[in-house]
Amino acid sequence: MKTINEYLEEKREMQRIGARGGVDGRLVRRMTPRLTCKDGFSMSVQVGDGKYCSPRKDGATHYTAAEIGFPSEAEPLIMEWVEDADDPTGTVYGYVPITVIDAVIAKHGGFADE
Repeated sequence: MKTINEYLEEKREMQRIGARGGVDGRLVRRMTPRLTCKDGFSMSVQVGDGKYCSPRKDGATHYTAAEIGFPSEAEPLIMEWVEDADDPTGTVYGYVPITVIDAVIAKHGGFADE
């Protein structure tokens, strides 16, 4: 089974923003597509500048923590990092260790596309 770091690298797309005529813009990481597991569980996992992750760099290829957002159902393994415990499917989870994210994916059968 692939890891979340492998998924993030596989799905990484960069784009230039703030450029005039496509020149001199800042290169930033685009949003990573929503992750879906084999049992239907899904969540957003984001990394890069301005996200609740480590390192907070758009160009990094290995992360130790990532931001999870809007899981399809409450997931006990990530509740320690929930921003709004009253709305576990409508909030974000900051600085979730990569090992925990890999455990969530494994618990839900792995990536749907594997």
